[in-house]
Order: sequence, then C-alpha cells, then structure tokens
Amino acid sequence: MSGYVDAHHHIWRRADLPWLVGPMQPRIFGPYEPIRRDYPIEEYLEDITSSGVTQSVYVQTNWAKEGFEDEAAWVQRTADQHGFPHAIVAYADLAVDDARPQFDRLARYPLMRGVRMQLHWHENPLYRFAASPDLCNDATIRANIARLADYGWSFDLQVFAGQMTGAAALAEGCPSVTFILQHAGMLEDLSPAGRDQWRAGIRRLAACRNVVSKLSGLGTFIRRNDPAHVADVVRETIEMFGAQRCLFGSNFPIEKLWTDYRTLIGVYAAAIKDLDEDARAQVMGETARRVYRLG
Repeated sequence: MSGYVDAHHHIWRRADLPWLVGPMQPRIFGPYEPIRRDYPIEEYLEDITSSGVTQSVYVQTNWAKEGFEDEAAWVQRTADQHGFPHAIVAYADLAVDDARPQFDRLARYPLMRGVRMQLHWHENPLYRFAASPDLCNDATIRANIARLADYGWSFDLQVFAGQMTGAAALAEGCPSVTFILQHAGMLEDLSPAGRDQWRAGIRRLAACRNVVSKLSGLGTFIRRNDPAHVADVVRETIEMFGAQRCLFGSNFPIEKLWTDYRTLIGVYAAAIKDLDEDARAQVMGETARRVYRLG
C-alpha cells in the first residue's frame, strides 16, 4: 500500500463561513465551540502527522453561494503553497437553469475534480439542509449534474436514507457521472427500523454501478468515534458496494470534536482488518485515487 488517501476533509477561514462568525447555530454534528475558528492547512498537516496519509481531497464548506469560485481559488493557492490537498470538490448552484457558466469558472483551477451541492433533507429541522426532500427528482438539478460529465467531474451525493430511492434514480439518469455517496448514507436512526431503511437504500444505490460510497463522518450523529458503530457501517457498506467502490474520508475537523486523527485511522483500520490486503488498499486509498483522479 502506497499510503492512505483522506478523501474528505475541510480547511477553512472563519471569516468566510457565516455559521462560524455569527450567532451560534444548531449544526448536524452538535455543539462546535472547539472548531469555531480557523482550521488552516498547517493544523491539518499536523493532525495527519504519522497517520500514513499521503494525499487528500478537499470538500467544499458552504461559503456564501456567490463565493463559490473564491473558495476553489483559495484552496488551489493553498495546495500550490503546501502540496496539500490534491483535489478539490467545489460548490456550484445546480438549481439554476444552466450551471455551466459556474463550471467554466471552476475549471480554471487544476485541482478541480467534482462538485457538491448538499441535497440532504430530514423531518428533524436540526438535520435538515436542503429546501425540500425531493431535489434528486428535480429536472433542472438532474440536467446540471449530467453536464458534469463534459468536465470529467464527479458529484458528491449527500442524502439521508429516505431520499435514496430518488438518489438512485438520479444516478441512473446520469450514467456518465460518478456519484460519491457522502458519509455512507448518513445513518442517523439506529433503531431496527431505521437500520433496515438505511440498508435498503444502500442496497438500491449499490445497484447503480456509477455510485461509490465514502466511509466518512460516522461519528456525526452519535458524537463519538465508536469502534463498534464504525465497524458495523463499514462492513455492511463494503459488503454491498465491494471494496473497489468504497473509500475512506476523515471529515476533519468535524470529527476532531470527539477524536484525534490517528485514533480515527486506527478505528477504520480495525474495521477492515479481516479484508485481504488488496481490499484494504482499495478502501484506504486506491478507490479514492481512481475516483478523484489523483496523480
């Protein structure tokens, strides 16, 4: 194995994120005072020291919509100066009639590899992000996602279990685009019924050959780095998608609220310890290198 890939992390400047500078707002991951500050690349690099991570992918952090290009430009400059990250997943507003002018602006940055517009909606307002639960079925959004293929970009798909049927139809309607399911489908309801709904949704998405699953953010709803919980989600997801369609992501600094990076890596390594060497390499690096076209 040539080193791990962190396929999902964030760096940020507080001034660019209203939820970090204004009044405290409820967030999906709970109280966040310890990370309500700058999280610069220097701190991220310190966090991953001795972890085995050799490459990383930056995923957008919800700057103001009009600042979508500024975010990509800032991350590109950061990478030019520090050698990290190695790819950018930027924001674009896919609800406009034609997102290609935004894509053309983002295409100026060599590390661009994909787009994320978060589509997740939940009955619990604290977990809700999108304006409505059915954006996966929106014809305009679908058309704009399909256009990502012309740029060679992927789409980072963020939905809850109740939205996965629509998400699968979206993926099937855009067969030339690779969809990267965020946080293994964000299992938030740990009741037997909730787990069954999540499993059914994951199975439906796994049937779409252009969907892969990112194993990240698994502490979001339990607010801890729990080895048993991580192992359950990781093993079931790999069972349905296969190791070649699963990839690790740290979701740092969010997970820094309850763990450190080396401990997080250790829990994921333990969750896949029974896989063969090739499968472990796929999950911890090779899938991400292939999907995000890392050099």
